Amino acid sequence: MPTILRYNGFRFFFFSNEYIPEHIHIEKGEGYAKVELENLKLVESYQFSKKDIKVMLKIVEENKDKFLKAWNEYFKS
Repeated sequence: MPTILRYNGFRFFFFSNEYIPEHIHIEKGEGYAKVELENLKLVESYQFSKKDIKVMLKIVEENKDKFLKAWNEYFKS
């Protein structure tokens, strides 16, 4: 389960047996979310406040290229 980024208490990662569409998983404390990278769509979210969701979506947007690069390097190599 490669961790791509840790920032502000959030951990951004994917599982080693992932599938398309490209997405990133996010954890912080008891919270969990999943965001599609192409369109920044929040697919799942548990135990995150609206404020946390807003912050993590901004982090995903700012790091989208980094996440996609890591995804492609991991799964297409």
